[in-house]
Amino acid sequence: MSGRRPGLYPLRLTALAKPLVFGGQAIARHLGKAGLPEWSIAETWECSDVSGAVATVREGPLAGLSLRELIADRPEELMGPGWSGTYFPVLTKFIDASGVLPVHLHADDEAARRLEGQPNGKTEAWHILDAAPGATALCGVREEVTADQLRAALEAQKFDRVLRRLPVRAGETVYVPGGTLHSFGPATLVYEIEQTSDIQQHAMRWNMEDGSPVGDEEFAANLDMLMPQVDLVSRPEFTPGLRIAAGDGVERVFLTASRYFALERWTAGTAEPLRHAFATAQILTNVGAPVRVCSGAWSGELGRAETLLLPAVLGEVEITGPADVLLGYLPDLDRDVHAPLLAAGYALPVIRSLTAARDRPPARFRPLAPAGTPP
Repeated sequence: MSGRRPGLYPLRLTALAKPLVFGGQAIARHLGKAGLPEWSIAETWECSDVSGAVATVREGPLAGLSLRELIADRPEELMGPGWSGTYFPVLTKFIDASGVLPVHLHADDEAARRLEGQPNGKTEAWHILDAAPGATALCGVREEVTADQLRAALEAQKFDRVLRRLPVRAGETVYVPGGTLHSFGPATLVYEIEQTSDIQQHAMRWNMEDGSPVGDEEFAANLDMLMPQVDLVSRPEFTPGLRIAAGDGVERVFLTASRYFALERWTAGTAEPLRHAFATAQILTNVGAPVRVCSGAWSGELGRAETLLLPAVLGEVEITGPADVLLGYLPDLDRDVHAPLLAAGYALPVIRSLTAARDRPPARFRPLAPAGTPP
């Protein structure tokens, strides 16, 4: 960029639509997201800096710039004072599991670096937006199952023999550490937040892109890569989140929080607008009716299932209700999560239930993008 640089403002980003075989039309028909093709869509990547799927700015003076370019040029304005990195560290998606997702896992950081040559793994969380009665998810290996027993069951495609099957309910959230075998669907609609990565290993006899069969040699090679990455003790549980009042008719629900990301769901009526101050970039996604958003000098409408990236430098947002929105971000856990929940009367052990007990505490604004090839 040359000359005087334009100030940052709420950024509408391009969203990648992926037509995988387990998808349907719930993102358009149930959530009301506009602009999708008529064929089945499994995922829309709402905020992505994954190589090969990097979002670009759609509107305003910065239109055409990629998220990767912005993070390189203006890291502290976008992410907050003291942050540095080579790519935006949080990825968000809508996922339509009209069918069943393949049983798969994503490497944790250590396995990603050691076995996959990637700078980080992919820990994620699923917030359930809608699920049919009786919907379930596979998530984690059953107690006392050995690695040999697990491999034998995966080879036989007998997943319920070795994996935990959990009930799925709208409004609940589960934090899924890297290394956790998982699947969900059918008839399940999810908002997913995760580390910026597309790393994964599958345990299926079919390809999720087109449903074509996976041959014996390829299947064995896939399991050879998957087994060293499995966490046999990761057994996540769904939680309803922790709620606090944030105004007259305004409710803030902390859904999940870790050193990798945090996710909140805010609702507001018409008595007063939703007001939120922040110090790190916020991924604002609307899961309700269209709303009016004001941040900095910018004001505009956020339609159904649309997303805005709010740069840290803006510092605050006001949303006119009725509103039902999600806010995802890279947290300073003490400032952004612990402090407001402790002030609301929650005990620290309860707050820590939002994530896995084994998740290590963060360093403030810990760079998640070491030198090397971005994911």
